[in-house]
Amino acid sequence: MTCVVTLFNQSGGVGKSSLAMNLAYHLQERKHRVLLVDMDPQGSLTTFMGLDPTSLKQTVYDSILHSQPLPVHSKIHGIDLAPANINLSAAELELVVADMRDVRLKEALEAVLDQYDFILIDCPPSLGLLSYISLVASTHVLVPIQTQYKAFCGTELLLSTVARVRSRPNRKLQIAGFIPTMYDGRNVQDARTLQAIQEQLTKVGIVYPPIPRSTAFADASEDHVPLAVLNRKHPAVPILKKIAQSLEKIK
Repeated sequence: MTCVVTLFNQSGGVGKSSLAMNLAYHLQERKHRVLLVDMDPQGSLTTFMGLDPTSLKQTVYDSILHSQPLPVHSKIHGIDLAPANINLSAAELELVVADMRDVRLKEALEAVLDQYDFILIDCPPSLGLLSYISLVASTHVLVPIQTQYKAFCGTELLLSTVARVRSRPNRKLQIAGFIPTMYDGRNVQDARTLQAIQEQLTKVGIVYPPIPRSTAFADASEDHVPLAVLNRKHPAVPILKKIAQSLEKIK
């Protein structure tokens, strides 16, 4: 079975795109066939992977709106990528009146499911239709949460969206867990928020070890490489490896 995992949080700046890239890298290191799907019109994941969103002739937009095959760019750090650019922002409006809008992404992915062990979808930071159809297309949802009080407070709205998807269009959607991100153990608020995440969300799903705040993630993204390629000895690398290894158990 192919695991289709959506990285979802309606808040921006939680490290979703970087996390998607790095988890995909460590999954492929473990000999899994991995596809990344960029569903964010900002195209951050596409940029991080070394593509120029403005120069792309085809993106995920063409697949979900015009039934074109997924435009897959192969073997970037051992990972395949279906990219996005600003054209995808129009999809939010066009999907409102589109036939069978809920399953547009699901149908686009069905054509390539047998080619991959894992498909990771990077959602936009919103509760809009692009996030919604990503959840409908997924087997699991993985939630990055910045260890800040405001970010944690948004979790209830996020979980209600997941519950809405599970209530009808995707009854089999499972929560793969929660990943605290940008954690600074020297900050009292970060430590307090991490404790709240661990205490309150463990009953909903696995709470993974926190990803430390580090400028190395930005440096790696600027160089268009996963963190482990930039610096394999970085303290976040073993944590990312552990999360990737845990994701194998949901298959």
